[in-house]
Amino acid sequence: MIILTFSLLRRRGIALFPFILLKSKNDILDVALINHEKIHIRQQLELLVLPFYLIYGVNYLYNLIQQADHETAYRNIIFEKEAYDHESEPGYLKQRKLFSFLSYL
Repeated sequence: MIILTFSLLRRRGIALFPFILLKSKNDILDVALINHEKIHIRQQLELLVLPFYLIYGVNYLYNLIQQADHETAYRNIIFEKEAYDHESEPGYLKQRKLFSFLSYL
């Protein structure tokens, strides 16, 4: 995992295997944000990277059609639900079971 900063990001962080891109250098100090993105890296690895992005996009579009609101659609992506639920748990990835995001279906 390689952490880089990229000021043009719309969000504070994004995980694009094997990178975590952060909007600001100060964001590297945000433990919850880094943990959130590490959870996404693990999800990406479990799905062999490309299927993660396909499922992510399809899930977002489905949610957007259902809810007609970007932020709500984004927050209801199964991968985001898991990451937001556990971002404040530093030891989560050590005890996390494979494909835990499936419990958010």
